[in-house]
Amino acid sequence: MTQHVKIPQDRIGVLIGEGGETLRRIEREAEVSLDVDSENGAVAVEKTGDPVRGLKGPDIVRAIGRGFRPDDALSLLDDDMRLFDTIDIDRAARNDNDLRRKKGRLIGENGRTRELIEELTGASVVIYGSTFGVIGGPNEVEIARSAAEMILDGAPHGAVYSFLERKRTEELKHQGMDYHEYHG
Repeated sequence: MTQHVKIPQDRIGVLIGEGGETLRRIEREAEVSLDVDSENGAVAVEKTGDPVRGLKGPDIVRAIGRGFRPDDALSLLDDDMRLFDTIDIDRAARNDNDLRRKKGRLIGENGRTRELIEELTGASVVIYGSTFGVIGGPNEVEIARSAAEMILDGAPHGAVYSFLERKRTEELKHQGMDYHEYHG
């Protein structure tokens, strides 16, 4: 069964990679066949091997299309529990100025907010175009998504950071560690 994914024009080169290297790696590791229409960004993804691995193929392509590096997108294959999710920032924005402001709040000064979301959740996070993208385990994705939604709803950064730290501490306790052991 073939699935169709559309990615932005400026991400086609990243998907294909130098000399087609990235495309072949995705095909090999995800056990899919990719047919890329470089005119319009349409990508046909067809499973060729293990159906479970093949199910991740469209998400790998979508993740690269949403700004993730190919290695981060391919991490979706690391185990069955890794997920890719996006938030459409444009939907939360009233106009172009509001979109820029909301994106800026998600990124933070010198990228610090995005980095803290990654650091405190363990997920990979990208803000690209008008989307917030996240790759991680189910809990990591859920917490990163909640933090992003808080920021988009106008919550102060300090409140979001406190939320993230509290969730991180809960997760570490669940794993039998405390925050100080984790941070050394």
